[in-house]
Amino acid sequence: MHKKYFAIPEVLLGFDTETTGLDVASERAISYGFCAYERGRPVWSEHFYVRPDRPISPGAQQVHGVSMEELDAKYRSGDALSVPMGLIRAVGILREYLGRGASIVGANVTFFDLEMLRRSYVSVLAKNLLDDLRVERLPVIDVIKHDEVIESRAESRRRRNLTSLCQYYGVAPGGHNALSDARASVEVFLAQVLRNDAERRAASPQTSLPLEFDATGLPVSGS
Repeated sequence: MHKKYFAIPEVLLGFDTETTGLDVASERAISYGFCAYERGRPVWSEHFYVRPDRPISPGAQQVHGVSMEELDAKYRSGDALSVPMGLIRAVGILREYLGRGASIVGANVTFFDLEMLRRSYVSVLAKNLLDDLRVERLPVIDVIKHDEVIESRAESRRRRNLTSLCQYYGVAPGGHNALSDARASVEVFLAQVLRNDAERRAASPQTSLPLEFDATGLPVSGS
């Protein structure tokens, strides 16, 4: 069940992938992007490429602009990982930040990025993703689902993909780059929380909320 956020979790991990195609059951990630935020501020990021074990579809290449030839060259120069090593690195980052109590933030991140990761983990490494992450349920914030809680599709028929949300909330779009899209997702979420909190305060001006604010003015939960 998705909820409406009025405060930001203390630690957020933006996550996004670019892929060989859109079928989560059979395609692979060609790049992973992660960015960590603490108390609403960026503190760390990582972006790495993977040489996939299957071709990139023309449609996917048109979107992200990365070719197999480029990935082959990156792999030969040590700037791209193999599929197994990419999976291990990505899951290692998730494990580390989940251990810090982070929430994973992305756009359609549960049904696309994490699901492709889960299926690839099984098919390539013959392992259950959740076993290695050692969590019963991934704490995920999907900015698209969050936006539907803020304003339902019955109330507004505006588009809800990441690019449209960036435009709506005044955030610089990621441009189909895994790291930039991960960062854009977190920035959209922060803008959503800021708007939610402002609307609640306007509706109940006499209410004193037990929230501590950082320098950006965003309310932070868990303080």
